[in-house]
Amino acid sequence: MTRDDSGTTDNDPTRIRSIAVTADDVVAALEARRRRGVPAVLRVTPPFAGRMRARLHLAGGEGSYEGPTEPIHLDPERLVADVPPFPDPDETEDRLREAGDYSVDAHRDEHAEAVRRWRETVTDAIVEAVTVGTENGGHEITVKRLG
Repeated sequence: MTRDDSGTTDNDPTRIRSIAVTADDVVAALEARRRRGVPAVLRVTPPFAGRMRARLHLAGGEGSYEGPTEPIHLDPERLVADVPPFPDPDETEDRLREAGDYSVDAHRDEHAEAVRRWRETVTDAIVEAVTVGTENGGHEITVKRLG
């Protein structure tokens, strides 16, 4: 364990000033939660430093953690402002049928386009900061989007 100039240790999450996340990891975690109810998170693992990386992770899939401080698990919903609902294939079908344009190919193509737009919207809505809970209250961390 090391201390920095502020007196915090590498087990103290308040050392973190910024986290880097890939847009693809945020989108994948959010999509996994929305489509399949999978407990995907963005994980920040100690030892903590000023700049950290948050990576896609399946919450509960790591077993026990051997260390004085648990990793931080960020729900992807917290990393996106105004998360839109995930496109529903049934709604796509209904819309095509109402317009008289339904075919299996049109349904597949239209839904794939709706998912592509959803992913793009999510990517564009990644927040600039997130607050994590610590022993001493909330700590704001800058979010740096990669990709």
